[in-house]
Amino acid sequence: MAGDDRVLAGGAKYIDFQTEPSRYRHWKLDVAGDVATLTMDVDENAGLFEGYQLKLNSYDLGVDIELAGAVQRLRFEHPEVKVVVMRSGKNRVFCAGANIRMLAGSTHAHKVNCCKFTNETRNGLEDSSENSGQSFITVVNGTAAGGGYELALATDHIMMADDGAAAVALPEVRLLAVLPGTGGLTRVVDKRKVRRDHADFFCTIEEGIKGKRAVVWRLVDEIAPNSKLEGKLAERVKEFAAKSKRNGAGPRIALTPLKRTIDDSAIRYGFVSVDIDRAARIATISIKAPEATPPEGIDGLIAQGASFWPLQVARELDDAVLPLRLNELGIAMLVFKSHGDAANVAAYDGFLEANKGHWLVNEIRHYWKRVLKRIDVTSRTLVTLVEPGSCFVGTLAELVFAADRSYMLIGQKQGDNRAPPTIELTAMNFGPYPMSHGLTRLQSRFQADPSDLERAQASIGKALDA
Repeated sequence: MAGDDRVLAGGAKYIDFQTEPSRYRHWKLDVAGDVATLTMDVDENAGLFEGYQLKLNSYDLGVDIELAGAVQRLRFEHPEVKVVVMRSGKNRVFCAGANIRMLAGSTHAHKVNCCKFTNETRNGLEDSSENSGQSFITVVNGTAAGGGYELALATDHIMMADDGAAAVALPEVRLLAVLPGTGGLTRVVDKRKVRRDHADFFCTIEEGIKGKRAVVWRLVDEIAPNSKLEGKLAERVKEFAAKSKRNGAGPRIALTPLKRTIDDSAIRYGFVSVDIDRAARIATISIKAPEATPPEGIDGLIAQGASFWPLQVARELDDAVLPLRLNELGIAMLVFKSHGDAANVAAYDGFLEANKGHWLVNEIRHYWKRVLKRIDVTSRTLVTLVEPGSCFVGTLAELVFAADRSYMLIGQKQGDNRAPPTIELTAMNFGPYPMSHGLTRLQSRFQADPSDLERAQASIGKALDA
């Protein structure tokens, strides 16, 4: 389950984003060689909240939390996997989309944050395909409607049964007078290049499109009768695996459960802490630098596993931000701080840059990219404080550039003998962590005069004071 026994003020259920395969209620993950199968078999009685049943493989946030966790594990724990097949465990239905009764009973804020997380999960599928060499194939064995078709759209290849019943549809406009909420129209037109007139017609009919017309209109990639569907799927899996750039040979790591303590006003992890001041409507997120330099080479990274500082901090920061979105709706501002040895942070950035060709380092870098993008679109005022003792270097400096407002102390505080704060740039600030529009945060900041970006890049490795 994605929730636990904690209850928020007003009786609402605490939503937890940590999960693992042994706790999945809605997805089955099977790995056989270089192919993984993600089977969507939603337990209709295991909704995140009471008052609805998840019939016809419809989903709520809990279903998507499991999906996000499974995709993350495929990237980190299964370097051998090159192709992921997504399919339904139910007859004659792939996925009916977001559960209507769940949406009807949810607050506006929950619906917005649910859609945001769901779309981030679909973006994660595409990111895995583009940057990790794990291609996704969807098998549509029945109805793929609304969010169900949006899930299929996020994959690389859509196969549909040609049985007169299977269909794809975006019926939200026709039935609810709302636009699809997780990128459906955008992916139909911009990704699959469906003609605009076809897209207009498609999203205004309830019954959807099936058979050959779905292929001609580019809504799916191919169809096959049920008797030949598995054979066609085996062909496509072999084809996509042969084209994969995935080269994750060797040892893998386990994404072990995060160690944390949660009380009424704080969340404590190994390197990240969150202090919540509900009266002031502020949550302060502090990040601690590593106490030692990076390990010697990739073997040292593998030995550390999930406790490797950049990976552990990324996981802890991700796990801290998500509950603040959903569980702390009264919080208006997130304040980021850091403390510790800046030289060690720089050294880890150097490790990530020097070993970027290794599959695991590549995954860690792209995970940081996704975490920072999640922070970018979190609907709170973001503030970063650069104070004596801060370690906003390279990767952590991205939090300075992501903030709506960043404040840096000039000199020292009275009675504080620590050195004045500085910021240091590394190679990680100039490419690995683009925002959603494709520009780095520094490129976005210095659009008016590109020479400013050149001057910033020339200062890599220098301690920059206020």
